Amino acid sequence: MKTWAMYLMLLLLVISKIRGENYGSNVEAWEGGEGIEEIGEKWWIEEEEDEEIGIEMWGDDVSGKVSVNVDCFGAVGDGIADDTQAFLDAWQKACSLENAVFLVPEGRRYKVNATRFKGPCQDKLTIEIQGTIIAPEEPALWDPKSPRNWLTFNKLTGVRFQGGGVIDGSGSKWWAASCKINKANPCKGAPTALTIDQCSGVRVKKLNFQYSQQIHFQISRSDSVKILGVKVTAPEDSPNTDGIHITESTNVVIQNVHIGTGDDCISIVNASSNIKMKNVKCGPGHGISIGSLGKDNSIAVVTAIVLDTAIITGTTNGLRIKTWQGGSGYCKGVLFQNVKMIDVKNPIIIDQFYCDSKTPCKNQTSAVKISGVIFKNISGTSKTPEAMKFACSDTVPCSGIVLNNINLEREDGIAETYCNCAMGIDYGVVKPPADCLKSSACGGGDKVDENEKILHTEL
Repeated sequence: MKTWAMYLMLLLLVISKIRGENYGSNVEAWEGGEGIEEIGEKWWIEEEEDEEIGIEMWGDDVSGKVSVNVDCFGAVGDGIADDTQAFLDAWQKACSLENAVFLVPEGRRYKVNATRFKGPCQDKLTIEIQGTIIAPEEPALWDPKSPRNWLTFNKLTGVRFQGGGVIDGSGSKWWAASCKINKANPCKGAPTALTIDQCSGVRVKKLNFQYSQQIHFQISRSDSVKILGVKVTAPEDSPNTDGIHITESTNVVIQNVHIGTGDDCISIVNASSNIKMKNVKCGPGHGISIGSLGKDNSIAVVTAIVLDTAIITGTTNGLRIKTWQGGSGYCKGVLFQNVKMIDVKNPIIIDQFYCDSKTPCKNQTSAVKISGVIFKNISGTSKTPEAMKFACSDTVPCSGIVLNNINLEREDGIAETYCNCAMGIDYGVVKPPADCLKSSACGGGDKVDENEKILHTEL
């Protein structure tokens, strides 16, 4: 079944629930009549894990593979010497060979500066990271030509990343210099640890990311990327250290990942579609987020996002969509299901007044339109009274919000639902109640206070 057809049926089903219309004949024509509760299962294409390609000694031909070991090109691997040129020389060789393995051996620590590993390369390239790649610690010594990137892999097709090794961003001094840690410092960006850019058919399996300067792992302008068994680790107070960040990419699968960091475990931003996440452990961090979208009056388009099965523990947010005032475009066709929350401050939140700024954001009438968002089988505990919060734009309200089988409680108080200009339905058991989704054309709740609108700062 084509993705567009599934997406269309999702919207028809949401609309039918809200309007009370009967789309039985349409549903019957689609895979035998599944209801809205089956959409996630039909959208999710169960992915079989790829077999890792066995790599033995350098120079051996393993299943036709040709190993290209960075040590043979002068890499020292003591964590002190600069191994950047050795990595580039080994890359040039591996990229030129069919069935090559770019090998970073285990038991060593390789210091590598900001580097772009450029394609296209010959077919069937494997990047085998068994050891540890570390970044230089000092921000003052960072290459000014690459202020926002550390390791970038560009224009590759059909490449496998594997090996169980570590990408270590040595980020502690970058965090200390952040304006979020030291308010006297100017706010500026820092490098992303690993970026896959303008690639297709890429598989990333069982790599470990830790202590990145900012974002740990970014998928940018790419298609058909599969991420399996990845682990991300950073302190809870490390600023802007998103685990996996997806931008301008399509057909991405994230499965069996464990992310604990100082920002969003997974963030999905503009021009991304058909993103599937399954079996995610998140915490600490800021939860699983779509956005932020619409910053600086920009246009955003995000569609067809599915999260199926997650445990979110001790985070500032659980499932979140965040947009800036003044943006435009839309975010629609989103399904979050089978999620367990443990002591999460904002388990379910849509925030169209997001403002990650040192100064208050001005009120604006335009907004990114949010519609067709389903929350199903969400349970656990909230650390704040507002277990569910739908703070939507007065002029561009949220619509088609569906709540099904929600059970969110507080250990020491009563959980509540807050709505502003959010329209939708709830069915099955929904705790806390969400009658405000149905009580008026603008959500039925009290209007957001003007001061509250501009103070939804980053959590």
